[in-house]
Amino acid sequence: MVSIMDEALELEVGHKVLEVGGGSGWHAATIAEIVAPSDEPEENWGHVYTVERLPQLAAYAKNNIEKAGYSNRITVIHQDGTLGYQKKAPYDRILVAAAGPEVPQPLVNQLKDGGILLVPVGGAQFYQTLLRVRKIGNETVQENLGGVSFVPLIGKHGFEL
Repeated sequence: MVSIMDEALELEVGHKVLEVGGGSGWHAATIAEIVAPSDEPEENWGHVYTVERLPQLAAYAKNNIEKAGYSNRITVIHQDGTLGYQKKAPYDRILVAAAGPEVPQPLVNQLKDGGILLVPVGGAQFYQTLLRVRKIGNETVQENLGGVSFVPLIGKHGFEL
C-alpha cells in the first residue's frame, strides 16, 4: 500500500509533503527518499512533515527517523492530523494514512493549487475508498483509486474517539 500511495501522489524532488498518521515513520522515510534524495544537493530537497495524534507513536516515529538518518528531511509533529499542519502550509502533496468519513476540509485548504491529496474515505471499519483529490484553483477533482482498508482517522474532522 505504501508503494501504491507513493506512486499515486506523483512525488517529485523538492516537494513539500504532509503525512497524516505518521505511525512508525517508515512511510515518511520512503517519501523523503523521493522528495529529498541523498544524492541530490540539499538546496533541491523537499521536506516531509508527518503528524501523529498518539504521543507514543510520535515519539517512536521520531526515534526511528533519527536512527535512520532522516531528521534533516522529516519533521514529526504530535497533534490532531485532521487539522493538518498550517504552520508549514501550503503543501505540494498530502497523504492520509487513516480513513475518514469524508475528505477533511482543513487538508484541502492547506494544499497548493495543482497539489494532490490522497485520503481513504468511508466507514470506520472495513471497506473504504482511496481518493486522489487534485486541487485546481478553488475547485477539487476526485478520482476513485479503489477499495482499501485503513484504521479510522480520529480527530476533529474525522471520527470521534
